[in-house]
Amino acid sequence: MRAFTDARDAGTPDELWLTEHEPVFTLGLAGRPAHVLDAGDTPVVKVDRGGQVTYHGPGQLVVYTLLDLKRRRLGVRALVRTLEAAVVEALAAWGLTAYGKPAAPGVYVAVDGRESKIAALGLKVRNGCTYHGLALNVAMDLRPFAGIDPCGYPGLAVTDLASLGVRLDVAAAGAALAPRVVRRLDDPVRLD
Repeated sequence: MRAFTDARDAGTPDELWLTEHEPVFTLGLAGRPAHVLDAGDTPVVKVDRGGQVTYHGPGQLVVYTLLDLKRRRLGVRALVRTLEAAVVEALAAWGLTAYGKPAAPGVYVAVDGRESKIAALGLKVRNGCTYHGLALNVAMDLRPFAGIDPCGYPGLAVTDLASLGVRLDVAAAGAALAPRVVRRLDDPVRLD
């Protein structure tokens, strides 16, 4: 991502990269190691994105957003709201009610009356271009989240689509989410 971003010029098309990772905890630039409670055998990697600590692993869709914000005339906060809106729209298509939170970026759902995070966001902006992106929990082992304060919030509940009755694999979730992200980026949330 860094090499792609560093090699960009004004004509380089934006890209979305969809993937899933082997188990890893990532600690953002401002990430405090104290938010890693018990990593066990899972590696903890310092990365150059915003945010605190999160977990990535099999069954989670990661969407890397390699975007030229200058060309799009889009600010970081508007991008975050736009990405959240794409995830909320996808979740609605799967019969789920979800929402973003300006004070705590990501996408949340209510599970048994308790707020639970289903998608996390963490971005890096360099030379007016972004990389890193969002992670949507599809059908994964959620136990590793108990070893951290997810996104720096002690006790934050985390869920996935499978726990909410949505049966998809990561590829199907990506095929449904990516076009929504593209469409939303073409008509982004504008903040006043």
